[in-house]
Amino acid sequence: MDLTLQNFDQYKKKINHAPNYDINKLREDSIKDPKWLAFGSGNIFRGFIARVGQDMIESGKFDRGISVVETFDTEIIEKIYKPYDNLALSVTLHKNGDFDTNLIANLAEALTLSDKDRIKEIALNKNLELMSFTITEKGYNLYASNGELMDVVKSDIEGDPKDAKHLMSIVTNLLYERYMDSKTPLTLLSLDNASHNGDLVKKSVMMIGQAWKDNGKVDDGFIKYLNNDISFPLSMIDKITPRPADVVKDFVEELGFTNMDTVITDKNTYIAPFVNSEEAEYLVIEDNFKNGRPPFEEGGVYMADRDTVNNVETMKVTTCLNPLHTTLATYGCILSYQSIAEEMKDEQLVNLIKKIGYEEGLPVVINPGIINPQEFIDEVINIRLPNPYMPDTPQRIATDTSQKMSVRFGQTIKGYMNDESKNAASLTYIPLAIAGWLRYLMAIDDKGNKFDLSPDPLMGELEEIFSSMKLGEIQDISAIKELLANEKIFGVNLLEAGLDEKIIKFFRELSAGPGAVRATLKKYLA
Repeated sequence: MDLTLQNFDQYKKKINHAPNYDINKLREDSIKDPKWLAFGSGNIFRGFIARVGQDMIESGKFDRGISVVETFDTEIIEKIYKPYDNLALSVTLHKNGDFDTNLIANLAEALTLSDKDRIKEIALNKNLELMSFTITEKGYNLYASNGELMDVVKSDIEGDPKDAKHLMSIVTNLLYERYMDSKTPLTLLSLDNASHNGDLVKKSVMMIGQAWKDNGKVDDGFIKYLNNDISFPLSMIDKITPRPADVVKDFVEELGFTNMDTVITDKNTYIAPFVNSEEAEYLVIEDNFKNGRPPFEEGGVYMADRDTVNNVETMKVTTCLNPLHTTLATYGCILSYQSIAEEMKDEQLVNLIKKIGYEEGLPVVINPGIINPQEFIDEVINIRLPNPYMPDTPQRIATDTSQKMSVRFGQTIKGYMNDESKNAASLTYIPLAIAGWLRYLMAIDDKGNKFDLSPDPLMGELEEIFSSMKLGEIQDISAIKELLANEKIFGVNLLEAGLDEKIIKFFRELSAGPGAVRATLKKYLA
């Protein structure tokens, strides 16, 4: 049986949770009077955000679905949404092997950016409470690698706002249309895993709006409207929704579902009628909404003030999750692991991330109050990372590591440098993690074989330093010294922190020859 509304009565008995509301009525009401317009239709949206929306509906305190717009890959709508009546089967993967199934049915309509008239109609609805975004951090960026505005953004600024092409320009024009129509307030909510995500949206929207004003395309009142009547709350989101897994496909087909194959689109998006995700999830949202808001609390969301959202994000990305992930990623590549879960069977690697988290991170962690940092790490190490049903790889997580070092390790080092009772030079395991990244950049595994490095925007200059280095022949370390002094990469000058000699010592040990990585880990972590 296919995943369609026509077959609803057949399969609702086979899954753990089926909607308890009238799907057709919800969709009809939501299309007539939309309250939530979402940009971005991928796995994190279907597997987490849409489910939060459904939980709110089932609480009896919210009565609208979501109008979703795919902004990048239209094949998602054509191949995954429309053939399945905008339904999604969410499968939660538990560490013990249990799979929970939940039918997500509150996606009222699925659009692409070509549906301009309908999107404008939604944006002008006075009862619209929010536009949300799950478009990745890149979706907010207006600038090319040379620091200048992208050509598409330049064209948007110079042309008619109604003809805008970049998503941030399109959104700014929708706000202008709303301003001209009714001046009704609205909230723009980023739900992307990006630092200060609400500020990213605001910066882009305000920049485009101001440029249009300077070019005489909008009036000064519109800028005041953006400043006074549009809010851009921060959020912190944490839930892994990886590519669709074959084991999950087999599972849902055994339940009787058909046509569950993963689609790989022309834009290299991996998506299926089902979404597989881990059990753990966190969503914290700044409670700053201008035109009312859904009862997010009914969906398990923490509503908090701005400082608390910032503190939760800082706790996660500087101590309790991201540094551990990055450490496993670089060492996992060197040791030829193909999954994070397999690495969690490695005694030395588990000891390493425990020492980074518990011994060196927690003493300077920012405690947000609403989530306990130690309990968060406990869950990461004991439940999340070892889950064999989460098909995440060190190679994927190692992507863009140069852009992550300053937050994932630099902030903790700063914590030690700024605390008179502590000494950054006393750190051992964070320096060992940094040395592991340097060893990774040699692109030679622990057996002495070459491997492919994951993409990184600084790969050119990093390869210039490490590509000529050979195991057992590390002599000139001047370029490494210079790298360790780079505050843009590490967030601090590691020479001033007193950690350069220790990192270089570890790097030499890790690079002594084949098998040296394992030997070094055993030496310090047995």
